[in-house]
Amino acid sequence: MRLFLDSSVLLAAAGSSTGASRLLFDIASRHGWELLTAEYCLREAEFNLPKLGKKAELSWTQIIRPAVIPLSTRLTLDRPLIFRATKDRPVVISALSQKADYLLTLDRDDFHGLLGRSVYGLPIRTPGEFLREIR
Repeated sequence: MRLFLDSSVLLAAAGSSTGASRLLFDIASRHGWELLTAEYCLREAEFNLPKLGKKAELSWTQIIRPAVIPLSTRLTLDRPLIFRATKDRPVVISALSQKADYLLTLDRDDFHGLLGRSVYGLPIRTPGEFLREIR
C-alpha cells in the first residue's frame, strides 16, 4: 500500500507517540507499506519541527524521517484540479502523481470539503479515519 503523508501527519507522528499518526508508522513497518511525501511537505515539516520540542526532534530523526520516502512532484492532468487551498495543491498533485492509494492529512481547514471523499479516485482521510477504514 502506498500512503501519501501531508506535513501535518509527519509533525503529529513526531510530536506524539500515542496518536493515530504514529500508530500508522508502526503498522506500516510491519506490513511493508510505503510512506510517501513530497519534498515540499518534508521541508514544511522540518521548518515547523523545532516548535514541538526536543522529544519530537528525536522522534523525527530516529523514527519518522527514516521511514518516509520524499518524492519530487511531476504531473500533468488532463482536467482541472479544483481545490481552493492554493498552498496545498502541491500536496494533492504530488499524491496523484505518485499513484498513492490514500492521501492522509490532519489539515481540516484546507481539506475540510475533501476529508472522507476523494479527488480523481484518490481517497483523502485523516490517519484515524484511514486506520478505522482498513480494519
